[in-house]
Amino acid sequence: MAGRHLLFVGLSGSGKSAVGHLVAEELGATLFDIDVLLVRQMGMPVSQMFGMLGEPEFRRMERDAVTAAWAAEGPSVIVPGAGWAAQPGQMEAGKARSLTFYLQCPPDVAARRLAGAEVRPLLVGADPEQRLKTLLKDREPFYRLADYEVAAGKRSAAEVAADVTALARRYGGW
Repeated sequence: MAGRHLLFVGLSGSGKSAVGHLVAEELGATLFDIDVLLVRQMGMPVSQMFGMLGEPEFRRMERDAVTAAWAAEGPSVIVPGAGWAAQPGQMEAGKARSLTFYLQCPPDVAARRLAGAEVRPLLVGADPEQRLKTLLKDREPFYRLADYEVAAGKRSAAEVAADVTALARRYGGW
């Protein structure tokens, strides 16, 4: 297998995990869904990790898991949590080691997708759509550092994955 690591950023609910799974399957790559890996490692949901360890410790664990994914043998598909990109230096590191994709999704669509899903710690007790708007305002400057921006709001995960796969093949050496 040739190619560069592929890394996805965007809001919770933008489809990073679903698209990452489809792209990894299509390209025959290993998928590192960082939240899933941390949940398995810690034996508790992300919301509980936030509550017990605090956000700074969770972000450290997340950074370490992404770094470990970059070190894995062969190029892979890496899906960090939505807040990873806004941590100091992470997008710069991501772009140096990966082809990066910002899955653009309007907050109202992301909020609808998240309805009924596992509770996201930063959305607890808030109007999810309003909170996602605030998070997007804070994080989008980081997300926009990605190599490619792919519209993911009104399209299926399969359609977005097809676009990402085409870009990976054309520009990422896949």
